[in-house]
Amino acid sequence: MKQSFAALVVACILFTITPIFFIEPVAAAETDGVPDSLRPTNLVAWCIVPFDARNRTPAERAEMIKRLGMRRVAYDWRAQHVESFPEEVKQYREHGIEFFAFWSWHDAIEPFIRGGQIRPQIWITLRSPSEGSQHEMVALAAESMLPMVLKTRQLGLKLGLYNHGGWGGQPDNLVAVCEHLREHHDADHVGIVYNFHHGHEHIDGFSKALEQMLPYLLCLNLNGMADPDSVDGHTNKILPIGSGKHERAMIAQVIRQGYGGPIGILDHRNEMDAEESLRQNLEGLAALLKTIQ
Repeated sequence: MKQSFAALVVACILFTITPIFFIEPVAAAETDGVPDSLRPTNLVAWCIVPFDARNRTPAERAEMIKRLGMRRVAYDWRAQHVESFPEEVKQYREHGIEFFAFWSWHDAIEPFIRGGQIRPQIWITLRSPSEGSQHEMVALAAESMLPMVLKTRQLGLKLGLYNHGGWGGQPDNLVAVCEHLREHHDADHVGIVYNFHHGHEHIDGFSKALEQMLPYLLCLNLNGMADPDSVDGHTNKILPIGSGKHERAMIAQVIRQGYGGPIGILDHRNEMDAEESLRQNLEGLAALLKTIQ
């Protein structure tokens, strides 16, 4: 394990000879009625590493993203991927792809951040306290995030509180924790990463929830949205954009409320080639957007 980490550090040092690569921030301007944030070159590919049925290498993954006309990846991983972090960073840089976000945390990624090769958002599920008043639960959830709040502040990164169900997945609680951290811990770098696929229970009230979250949104990940009653475990939870009943209205609301920040599309389908599922989402989104204009 020590040898693996040492190799990561050495690789990081070697990479510092290459100028850092960042994509220009997404503009909120529209062309032909489609916000720039919803164009393929600005969309973020999410859940494409452990969920890819092809189990691609970093080079194959970078080639796939480039082939699809995308330029951003939010990197999800499992223990077996730690040793390939250096190659993942290298391949994205060589293919002109932004290492946009990193799931959770692993110390092995820190040398690449400190070395200036990447500057990802860090996405972490907000905890769900089970006891206490609402005020107490907000404080408990916020305090549980403090180690990462401090680390990301020190590294100059955004920290995204990720909705993943439970108390911590409710939009009003995500907002309340953001406000608590900003007020009591000078944490303006903390925001919200909101996922359609973890928000079926919010469909009816999505317009209000989006309005609440808007000042804090760091990324919004899309999905085809079936009726909540039909979602059982993984069944009907992950659908291609355009194949559900509710995502059209939800995306229309995103556009109407003027959100121009990062937007992700996901694979998250173990049984499918990630390229095929991403393409389904890209094509479904393009077709859906024509009906919204």
